[in-house]
Order: sequence, then structure tokens, then C-alpha cells
Amino acid sequence: MAMKKVLIVYAHQSAGSFNAAAKDVAVEVLTAQGCQVEVSDLYAMKFNPSATADDITGEVKDAEHFHYGEETMLAWKEGRLSADLTEEQRKLSDTDVVIFQFPMYWFTVPAIMKGWIDRVLTMGFAYTSEQRYSQGIFKEKKAMLSFTTGSSESMFSSNGINGDINITLWPLQNGILHYCGFQVLAPQIFWAPHHISPEARSTMLEAWRTRLQGLLGEMPLSFTPSDSFDCERGFQLKEVIEEKHKSEDVGLTVGTHLGKRIPPNSQIKSGV
Repeated sequence: MAMKKVLIVYAHQSAGSFNAAAKDVAVEVLTAQGCQVEVSDLYAMKFNPSATADDITGEVKDAEHFHYGEETMLAWKEGRLSADLTEEQRKLSDTDVVIFQFPMYWFTVPAIMKGWIDRVLTMGFAYTSEQRYSQGIFKEKKAMLSFTTGSSESMFSSNGINGDINITLWPLQNGILHYCGFQVLAPQIFWAPHHISPEARSTMLEAWRTRLQGLLGEMPLSFTPSDSFDCERGFQLKEVIEEKHKSEDVGLTVGTHLGKRIPPNSQIKSGV
């Protein structure tokens, strides 16, 4: 088997944090398995999260009505993206698996990581209108979220105060990772490590260590294939697919739920 390459996009300010420990465990275990692991430590890199015209070298096509997506796609095609973006895109092109390691901020990724997503996943490089979702550019690659929360698991349940974690994760896993074609592995969620004992945190890390032993062979989460939607009808679910699932108790996915209950655990467990 060819050596696998893993990219860890890591966002935490402290080397003494639980997120740093989770990142270090991933580097250690995956390297021991023969993987080539590369880390983009966003805070250490002082990665600029702002998507601006400075991401392009040379003249832009339309300075008066600047459109970031179109301008960066043209710059990518012509090799005129800024050096930091070119380097991150090089890492992503070379990798087989991407792990995003971060503390959940306001129900999503930290701003510096969102900036990485905004700037690195440029149009043309990461997606096009023809190449997205199950037909996406990165369909041969895997990606996953590994993150800590400030709230307990019960607070992210279907009747918890924060709402269902499956709904929280849908924009990140479907709207970013799956949109770019990635096979999305189930997330690694470290529930509220700040509020538990050191022994419990160690147990969390050991569970992560164990999972990493077989991570590369895991089945990805399930998403509705692109060809289930009718482009002639505004990319609505095809009537034949809707009819097929008419008698089901739950919808197809968190997003395409057909007015039914969302499928439980579909964003946190594979095979659902």
C-alpha cells in the first residue's frame, strides 16, 4: 500500500491546550503507521483570515466591481495567487486525508480556520458549478472534523438547549467538505474537556488514539448523490427519488429531510 499523506489544519493559540494534545496524538499515531503527516498550525503561521484582493498578485480583472471568487479562480489558473495560498493549496493537493483540529467557537470553526477555508478553497481549485458534492474535485480524498466543545453532549442533543449536533455540523460537513467532494469521515468530538477531570481528558485522548489506528479504513458519512437532484427543476430532489422515500419515517439527510424527522446521528456516525 502506498504511503498515505495526511494534512492537519490546526487552530489553537496554546501549545498546552487539549486541542494541541489531540493534534500531537494524531501526528504520533499516524506517523507510526507510516503516514507522512504535515501540520498547518494557523496561529503559529499567523495565517491571514481575510479574503481580499491582496490574495492576487498583479492586476485584477475588474477592480471597480471586485468579485473574490471569479478573480481568485482566474489568478489560480494563471498562477497568480499569493504565496501563502499557493503553499496551502499545494499541501491540500498532495494529501489523502485532511483533519481539521479546533475548538468549536460559536457553533462553528474559529475565524482563522474559516479564513483558511475561505481563502484556500478557491473556485476552480476546490470546486466548480459542475464539480461539487458527490462529483466534487476532491472526491478521492477524505476529510474530517476533530474538535472540542464548551458544552456537554447532552446540551447538543435533539432536546438539548444547544440543539441537535447533527444540525450544527451540517453546514460544515455538507456545505464545505462534501461540497468540495471530500469523503467525510465521522467527526471526533471531545465533549467539554475543560469541565472534566484530567483523568477523563486522558481517557478521551486514548479513545482518539485507538480510533486513529483504523481511521484510514473507516467508511465515510452518507450524503445524497448529486444525480438524485434535477438541475432542470432548480436542483430539487428528483420526483422518482422523493416517491421512493415517501413511506420512510425519516428524511434523506439533515438538509434534505422532505418534511420528515431528520435521520438520527447521520452527521456523527457512518452507515446511518
